[in-house]
Amino acid sequence: MASGLLIPEDHDDVAAFAERAESLGYDSLWVTELWGRDAFITLTNAAKQTETIDLGTAIVNVYSRSPATLAQAAATLADAADGQVRLGFGTSTAKVITDLHGMAFDNPPRRLHETIELVKLFLNGGDRVTYDGQLFSVADFPSLDQNIPLYAAALGTANRRATGRVADGWLPHNIPFDQLSETYRTIAETAREAGRDPNDITVSPYVPCAVSEDADEAYATIRNHLAYYLGSSEGYKNAAALSFPDQAAQISAAWRDGNRDAARNAVTDEMMNQLAIVGRPSEAREQFERLAARNVVDDIIITIPIGASDNLRKRTVGELAPE
Repeated sequence: MASGLLIPEDHDDVAAFAERAESLGYDSLWVTELWGRDAFITLTNAAKQTETIDLGTAIVNVYSRSPATLAQAAATLADAADGQVRLGFGTSTAKVITDLHGMAFDNPPRRLHETIELVKLFLNGGDRVTYDGQLFSVADFPSLDQNIPLYAAALGTANRRATGRVADGWLPHNIPFDQLSETYRTIAETAREAGRDPNDITVSPYVPCAVSEDADEAYATIRNHLAYYLGSSEGYKNAAALSFPDQAAQISAAWRDGNRDAARNAVTDEMMNQLAIVGRPSEAREQFERLAARNVVDDIIITIPIGASDNLRKRTVGELAPE
């Protein structure tokens, strides 16, 4: 089972992290982007210190850059990384798009669909690109001759349909493990309707992982991570609610009311077993292997939770490494 690794948002030495990930046998290294670091520049710095590992965005939003700008950034990164690039896109949230970027959060599924479709054309669409969509129209520009797989971090049904129509991969996050096959079915059915082979769409769950000899520390770290995500995003809350509707609503309400301890305490062991990999090393490795064995899963992206200690980060990266 191939596996990837997400660079923690607050990690200071990205180059050193990238070098270690490659030395441990991870096949891909991903970086998120919200506010602070630019994902493409961060990955370009990582490219200087690596040779074989793929570099990916998980995720960049489809509002704050035009499809042309995204294609330019991807092509530039591919030059630095010898073509070893994967791009993960998502709609982000109304809070981020409206309050940070000052843009209207309009029609996210269509924005995701057209952005991926147009970026794909700009990167490897033949001679010259002309496109006439509902949101974007472009005319007579050359493609950039780069074959880069495009992933979608799609949670809701409409976004999953867009994934099935145009994306090369799917990055599910906070969808309970037992729901992955059912939620993937929407992607597969839509892909077939579009004349595509669903087996060509790579499924890479984006999974919070916490490994420590101190099991209490590992579980507390995951509780905090899940409470933050379910409390900060309606999409993540709804994804977890596929299996845990009452708990997801309770966690979200407590977090938004400012009662963070109540939100964390409402994250049950059952939720953690369905949304994360957590515990002592032997337990965590067994959980990882069970998830990797699911037919729907192609590879796993290990995500270090928000607020994890340095020791927990290092242990998690080492214990779940492919080699």
